[in-house]
Amino acid sequence: MIIEVSKLIPHDLTVTLDGVTFVMVHNKKELPADLSGADVVVFGHSHKYVQEEKDGLLWLNPGSCGPRRFHQEITMMMADVSGGNIRVEKVVVPHEVT
Repeated sequence: MIIEVSKLIPHDLTVTLDGVTFVMVHNKKELPADLSGADVVVFGHSHKYVQEEKDGLLWLNPGSCGPRRFHQEITMMMADVSGGNIRVEKVVVPHEVT
């Protein structure tokens, strides 16, 4: 029996870590309508790094740390969550520009 892995992954996920509530979704256009109680929205899809505060939420897109795409830098992020606070660090992966 073959199981499609994508069917095992929820469309969106809400999780609280040490007092910080994250809502995660692949494409931010497909976020749940109700983001009440969320502190951070984590999304992807565009492969472009985003770290901004808007509408009382921290919006994060780690970018893409795989092969370079769309002439964008290769990025990921590291987050430290402690005591209801989050500190985010952008990590740029060195690469040759072609």
